[in-house]
Amino acid sequence: MSAHCCDHDTPKPETLVNLPRYRKILWIALIVNAAMFLIEIGAGLQAGSLSLLADAVDFAGDALNYAVSLAVLASALAWRARAAMLKAVSMMGFGLYVLGAAVWALWHGGVPQATTMGAVALLALLANVAVAWMLYAFREGDANMRSVWLCSRNDAIGNVAVFMAALGVFGTGSAWPDLAVASLMAALALHGGWTVMRQAWGELGDDSAKDHHGHVH
Repeated sequence: MSAHCCDHDTPKPETLVNLPRYRKILWIALIVNAAMFLIEIGAGLQAGSLSLLADAVDFAGDALNYAVSLAVLASALAWRARAAMLKAVSMMGFGLYVLGAAVWALWHGGVPQATTMGAVALLALLANVAVAWMLYAFREGDANMRSVWLCSRNDAIGNVAVFMAALGVFGTGSAWPDLAVASLMAALALHGGWTVMRQAWGELGDDSAKDHHGHVH
């Protein structure tokens, strides 16, 4: 999940030769995740599935992560920290929305469409596997490269969880599997957002301390 995708270190010298290819892959990953965000938002609203909406939140967080990673290739620490804070606020906002929607659905929601849930979850799984495959060659790079690859790999777990929720809804005729998975994913988004926020504040503090002592970025 996005909770573990918040490292944005500058690439090591030995990885610089691969940066053009890495930049291209990050752009592809960004486009794929943004597209899946739009698809899952639409499908989640149409199917009445909160777990799809929660997975859409994860895709949005990943798209922001890839955008930040692209910026890392040339940006200073302060700007990376500010971009990370934007990601954190977005993650936490979506997480709160999904949790609120789950509470509302306990009393007013209906049973989501299991077929739509399952089909879109499989599409999302294929998208994450494809991105992880493209990033596989960079898994042993610097901290940022490792975190980006792990991000895509771990997101496949969320897709499998949504698919299992679809099976649960289909088998029980109840919304509980969907609500349980959505709540778990929303909680992870909130935790991840808070983690990124704390790190970003720390990086801004470190950057301010360097400015105070007259260090050059």
